[in-house]
Amino acid sequence: MRIGALGKTYEDGQYITKQGESGQCMYIVQQGCVEVVVEGREGEVVLSRLEIGDVFGEMALFTGKPRSASVRAQGSARVLTVDKRGFLRRVHEDPSLAFHILQRMSERIQALDEEVVRLRSRQP
Repeated sequence: MRIGALGKTYEDGQYITKQGESGQCMYIVQQGCVEVVVEGREGEVVLSRLEIGDVFGEMALFTGKPRSASVRAQGSARVLTVDKRGFLRRVHEDPSLAFHILQRMSERIQALDEEVVRLRSRQP
């Protein structure tokens, strides 16, 4: 892991967060791409790929629960870490940041809802 001008650079396949870890911060993808993966009964499942400007790990700031997924670099990726205190300060300075995060979370929930419907419609 190399420290860049902003954030840290992770090499291909390097984990940024691990499923089950406690989470005290969120992350913003500054460069490259990362993938969100979950270990299930049948092995690893890739949930999504995130690119520049995408945010991950924010649920830990709100819930205080362990990370629900792992995130690793896909190729070289630079990621900025934002702790809860920094996040709250930024939201106070610019409330549109909170709106942006809520918008992204809503998009994820909508995609999950669509996936549940698709999976249920395939069941006998």
